[in-house]
Amino acid sequence: MATLQRDSSGPDVTALQQRLKDLGFDPNGVDGHFGPGTEAAVRAFQQAKGLTVDGKVGPNTQAALQTEGASPGGSPAPAPAPTPATSGLILTGLTGQIPDLVIAQIPQAAADFGITTNLRLAHFLAQCALESTGFKATVENLNYSAQRIPQVFGKYFRGVDPGPYAHNPQKLGSRVYANRMGNGDEASGEGFKYRGRGYIQLTGKSNYSSFSKFIGEDCVADPDLVATKYPLASAAFYFSSNNIWAICDRGADTGTITKVSEAVNGRPPNGLPERIQNFNKFNKALS
Repeated sequence: MATLQRDSSGPDVTALQQRLKDLGFDPNGVDGHFGPGTEAAVRAFQQAKGLTVDGKVGPNTQAALQTEGASPGGSPAPAPAPTPATSGLILTGLTGQIPDLVIAQIPQAAADFGITTNLRLAHFLAQCALESTGFKATVENLNYSAQRIPQVFGKYFRGVDPGPYAHNPQKLGSRVYANRMGNGDEASGEGFKYRGRGYIQLTGKSNYSSFSKFIGEDCVADPDLVATKYPLASAAFYFSSNNIWAICDRGADTGTITKVSEAVNGRPPNGLPERIQNFNKFNKALS
């Protein structure tokens, strides 16, 4: 069998997806298309089995998939759903609390970005859940009315009529993110091109460039990768780059949750009660 990877399709992919699902690594559907859900499931399987984690199904991963759960006689035996774990993280309690696709991405993000304790993971997921509306939004919504624009982006519209920017995300993003974070001027359109993506919105060309160097894939050339392939990894990159893990390590009290929230969303953070509620839910699920 040829190596299967992103954008592969056909019966081999269908068989792969069914095998992953049977082993407890949900590929987010059995449709014959190797999309981000399948890649995340493959990465989680590779992580759990000590394989090279690249999201591709080459000979070694194929062999591991074939032998996993096999009895000594060679016939497949029912395989219990594995417990993905990285540095002591036990993720089974998260089932039903967050999407399976997100759970599948955690082991790799944990290994890459220092999520070494359940406390760190609970803080991290609490912020991601709020910022992404329950892990649903991976691209910044810049569709605002003329009345709302000055309330949200006031300093960028002093003496400027917001009317032409209303319900025009491309025009609005190009203005409010122009000439900062590595972006060019408003006419360049880079403010919109490098708008927020991921579960904690990675924003600005310079941040996309830094993330690209770490992850080994050119998200400057293809910024949508942050939303489709790396929504959790980009969020963990933000935590790591800003040393938010050190704040997480202070504890599970409301004061610490508030400090983490400020590091993510500013002072005062929006939706603090929901962030606290999220943390308590995830902390309990991980205990």
